[in-house]
Amino acid sequence: MRKLILLFFFIQCFQHELIAQEDSGKTYKNTVRFNLTNPMLFGSKSLIFGYERVLNKRRSFSVNIGQASFPPFSFKNSDSLRADKLDEEKGYHISADYRFYLSKENKYDAPRGVYIGPYVAYNYFERKNSWSLKSTSGGGLQTVESKTSLSVINIGGQLGYQFLLWKRISLDMILLGPGLAGYDLKASLGTNLSEQDRQKFFEKLNEALEDKFPGYSVVVDEGEFQNKGTANTTSLGFRYMVMVGFRF
Repeated sequence: MRKLILLFFFIQCFQHELIAQEDSGKTYKNTVRFNLTNPMLFGSKSLIFGYERVLNKRRSFSVNIGQASFPPFSFKNSDSLRADKLDEEKGYHISADYRFYLSKENKYDAPRGVYIGPYVAYNYFERKNSWSLKSTSGGGLQTVESKTSLSVINIGGQLGYQFLLWKRISLDMILLGPGLAGYDLKASLGTNLSEQDRQKFFEKLNEALEDKFPGYSVVVDEGEFQNKGTANTTSLGFRYMVMVGFRF
């Protein structure tokens, strides 16, 4: 988030040099774009594309859809559990928002400048893995098969700024997007384990998820997940992203 804000102020300082579009000339009401934030957070397999349509001088709507993916699991300072093989993974993202470009803050018409508006977003992640787990009973390593899924639905409001560069290129930055989110996390095992080994596995998996997902420890009850392998909660959500687009 800090890097996003710094990038915003950097571009704001040099916007007169970067932005070449003037009031005159052809008006482009459509923008297709690519989400730059998701690949940086969740890996190269998380590819989200979007479309924005200008409705009038101050309003637009946008939709985003694409492939989502768990980031690779990693375990810090652990010799008791390691991921041997990724058997299957899938996931997707879909979101939509309605934008109001503020007339008092913006010199130019939409889709350039400061905007606010509501949004809704849904993310689903699923991964099947094979692991090597060192048993607590001292029986050596055993193979464990697991399926982990996480679904998140987020509804809220956002504040953003969109730059137009060289008429056809857009840089869209959602700077603030608080909301209310529902989280549903499930992990199931395809291997019979003792209760101690089962809790040990979920404890290590919880650590890996906490390391990869921003804000994970705030919204997920670690005790519930380690005991049951599931966690379902409603809590605060957030949204921020950077998207680059082409206008036509």
